Amino acid sequence: MGIVLNQSFKNTLFLILGFAIGALNTLYLYIHFLNDDDYYGLIIFLLSTANILLPLTVFGMQHAVVKYFSSYKDKQQKDNLLSWSLILPMLIIIPLGFIGMYAYDFIADWISEENKLIKKYTYLIFLCAIFMGYFEVFYAWTKVQMHSVFGNFVREVFARICTAVLLVAVFFKWITPEQFIYGITIAYFLRMLIMMIYAFRLYLPEFTFHKPENFKEILRYSMYMILAGSAATLLLEIDKFMIPQMEQIAEVAYYSVGIYIASVVAIPSRAMQQITNPITAEYLNTNNLKGVEDLYKQSSINLLVVGGLLFLLINLNVIDMYEIINKPQYSVGVYIVLIISISELYKLILGINGAILTNSKYYKMFFYFSIGMATCVIVLNRVLIYNMGINGAALATLITILIFSTIKIWYINSKMNMHPFTTKTVLVLCLIAILFVAFYFIEFTFHPIVNILLKSLLITFIYLIVVVRLKISDDINELVNKYLMR
Repeated sequence: MGIVLNQSFKNTLFLILGFAIGALNTLYLYIHFLNDDDYYGLIIFLLSTANILLPLTVFGMQHAVVKYFSSYKDKQQKDNLLSWSLILPMLIIIPLGFIGMYAYDFIADWISEENKLIKKYTYLIFLCAIFMGYFEVFYAWTKVQMHSVFGNFVREVFARICTAVLLVAVFFKWITPEQFIYGITIAYFLRMLIMMIYAFRLYLPEFTFHKPENFKEILRYSMYMILAGSAATLLLEIDKFMIPQMEQIAEVAYYSVGIYIASVVAIPSRAMQQITNPITAEYLNTNNLKGVEDLYKQSSINLLVVGGLLFLLINLNVIDMYEIINKPQYSVGVYIVLIISISELYKLILGINGAILTNSKYYKMFFYFSIGMATCVIVLNRVLIYNMGINGAALATLITILIFSTIKIWYINSKMNMHPFTTKTVLVLCLIAILFVAFYFIEFTFHPIVNILLKSLLITFIYLIVVVRLKISDDINELVNKYLMR
């Protein structure tokens, strides 16, 4: 776990930095500087819809690079793969572009039926999807070279810094809210460009039209990843797409703030998977199943320990967080934070489950699981948003994740005889539950920021003491001893 722990730790620091800047944007600058809930909802809608399109525009090649790069022994085959990782997406992008041009009015009228503000900016969805997609391809190049940290910085921090600068510009009336929307699109283009330059510096292939020796296999895999990736992205983004079809677009802003606060629980997983995915692929390519199983269990307990602490800090301070926001209409997101953070915590327990599925011979099952999850969440959204509003969207996500994550654990265990659980998993879950109940009813009466600091220090101190004393994770103990026990 040396390289995993090292790069995961650095990735986590950048994720935390990115989250801090994003929190400033989401919880203050958007709300008080943009000061227009409709435009806030609009930018969330545009980026979420672009994310839904992303797997299609990139042809699944970001996954193919990670899966197959380490299986090649000679440079020529590696160069062929990387060359085609740039060519294949164009076979989707160009036809889609022509279809979009000829059917633009129909598409724009459809998605803006309930909120006319969307229509003018519909084409930006496609541009952002292209920029996001090629960013992921170039990022995959760097990950297979075991250099994930800089790419993680560009992904998590760069766009958020650009957003903050643009929001300040709106506040001082240097640009209009309309120009802000275009500025965000340019920021995603620059992010892609920076990642491309860095990827070429790490590994510059000899560009060629020669196909890799297993090109048909790559095509089959990529087709599955397009469909599976689209379905998986639907699970993450479809609620933000469906809410404007059933509610006012401002509701997307209220929902997104709650989602953003809850998403901090996922930071450890997002940091670790940047390096565990290529390592898992390499283990599976060399049939090192013992290495896969060890990584499965270690990643699960490490993610649960770190994510469990974040879960407590978020949910036990959420009321004070909304007090700081000081916009009563946004406080409807309190229960969204709890519901989504529970789903994120459960996903952490899976460890590298997703990487095992997508990089093993069972990768086709990832497609079926993703289709099932997408179908489930769409049906539940239709019912629950209608009856419960934006809380229903959060509940639909939780139910879907609980069902299908459990099925994934069972499937990997039945096929490969490995699961992520140990007795320490139960200990950590009990610790989280006890601290949640104990601190839920404790309220300080100071300024919200002071309340958050005091409660967070108390929770963190008790949590770390118990985790270290029980020796839940050797990796966590090593980090605590290295950085906190000097």
